[in-house]
Amino acid sequence: MLRCRKAAWLVALATIVAAPIARAQVPEKIPSYPIDPDWSYTSPGPKKCVEVGNFYLRQGNLSAARSRFEEALKDNSHYAPAYLGLGKVYERMKQKQKALDAYQRYLDELPSSQAAADAKDAQRAVVRLRKEIGSSATGGDK
Repeated sequence: MLRCRKAAWLVALATIVAAPIARAQVPEKIPSYPIDPDWSYTSPGPKKCVEVGNFYLRQGNLSAARSRFEEALKDNSHYAPAYLGLGKVYERMKQKQKALDAYQRYLDELPSSQAAADAKDAQRAVVRLRKEIGSSATGGDK
């Protein structure tokens, strides 16, 4: 019991002694830096945006992934991998019609050198989503 009281007094004393030191380290005013008016955001390009989008998709951060895929499409509206990523995002978000549209656009934009495995996966997703949408009685996720 005596040890607990000593420990409590030591903690209280340390807090009282350290408080002025901690306050002294915090600046009263945060310095402001001039903002260059000519500065503007430059996208890293569609390929890098898709890489980052795929990273976010693997992490389960669907809104960040969607944002990166959409940024890739702002740079190049014909960039097929961005549509594939959007299809995956929308499918995980249970937005079947948007997923179907994105997968279909991916297949439309697919260059001939694209990997066949990705195209087959997207084609299977299109067929599956068309069936699910067609058999859906509610139609609320369109």
